[in-house]
Amino acid sequence: MERLNPQSRRDPYGSRINRRESTLLAYGLPWATILLGSLTPWLPIISPAPVLPPVGFLLLLAWRLLRPGLLPPWAGLPLGLFDDLYSGQPMGSGVLLFSLALIVIELIEFRFPWRNFWLDWLTAAGIIVPYIMAAALISGAELSPVQLMAIAPQILLSVVLFPIIARIVAMLDRLRLMRVRRID
Repeated sequence: MERLNPQSRRDPYGSRINRRESTLLAYGLPWATILLGSLTPWLPIISPAPVLPPVGFLLLLAWRLLRPGLLPPWAGLPLGLFDDLYSGQPMGSGVLLFSLALIVIELIEFRFPWRNFWLDWLTAAGIIVPYIMAAALISGAELSPVQLMAIAPQILLSVVLFPIIARIVAMLDRLRLMRVRRID
């Protein structure tokens, strides 16, 4: 009789016995990370012009582009409302802009169901630039050439940081699907 190897009951995520994906972790982690990202305007960073990218919005884009079916199209309403509460933008601007971004991503996904990294980055850049400009307009700023030069670093930093945030979201996605011990 052949002895079983203790490693034969293991997979890359640990023991298969008494381990399942946590539904709370699987569905709650994307929402929690976006909400935490929306709290970044409270960081003690002082600058004469807007430099800090909208991290909550970038996380929303990254989660939506990485896992298309995870966030429903109506997710822009509660996430945008939370972002409005902590970003200092007028109430309703985040709701409108987050929802429009999710609708645009739905339309792009309908047209291009198979995407790659470059198309995702181009999609994100094509949504980030109008988002920041619309947020500036909604906040009451005039988009004069001087104002455009003032928000240009924020736009550039947001577009350049998107692949890094998408990589962080990919790592969080592996954590989201990790098997944890269940006690029944």
